[in-house]
Amino acid sequence: MDTPLREPTFWILTALAGRPLHGYGIISEVASLSEGRLSMRPGTLYGALDRLMDAGFIEVDGEEVVDGRLRRYYRLSRSGSATLAAETERLRHNVEVATTRLGTLTPATRPITPRAVGGLA
Repeated sequence: MDTPLREPTFWILTALAGRPLHGYGIISEVASLSEGRLSMRPGTLYGALDRLMDAGFIEVDGEEVVDGRLRRYYRLSRSGSATLAAETERLRHNVEVATTRLGTLTPATRPITPRAVGGLA
């Protein structure tokens, strides 16, 4: 992988690493995994799924008809799994470097730790 994954792509692949999911399942899982920081709309999701399929990162796992509508399930491919693992390692390295650097700050330049709201610290 030459370039970092965009955040929505990272979360979609992460959601599919757990099990095959259909579109609404992916939207729900991404919202849950990202703790609500990323909320995807169906149009955005399906465009991303098309790109991820074209890149070989995901595959169709199966289809079923529910209430007269086709529900397609997607799963992570081997290539998608390898890409997600590489991105996870890249992010882990970045966190380690930043954590080390933050630990070397002098007391005057250390970030202020937020206090609990509504009480005395």
